[in-house]
Amino acid sequence: MEVRIGINQSARELSFETDASAEELSSLIQAAPTGLVSLTDSKGRTFLVNRESITYVELGSDTSRKVGFVS
Repeated sequence: MEVRIGINQSARELSFETDASAEELSSLIQAAPTGLVSLTDSKGRTFLVNRESITYVELGSDTSRKVGFVS
């Protein structure tokens, strides 16, 4: 699933792929107290995001995109 997180006072957004479900990510971010939220992508990298700096979270679909040509 693709995740995009908007950060306050930043022109860029944090974008990564993860194996977690939308429900897991949503509950993790909403339940986090003030401080850092730890998120891990599908490659094993860990991102620490200040909970108070998150302006939006966009969670992509769980389905993978099809590759190829349509005839």
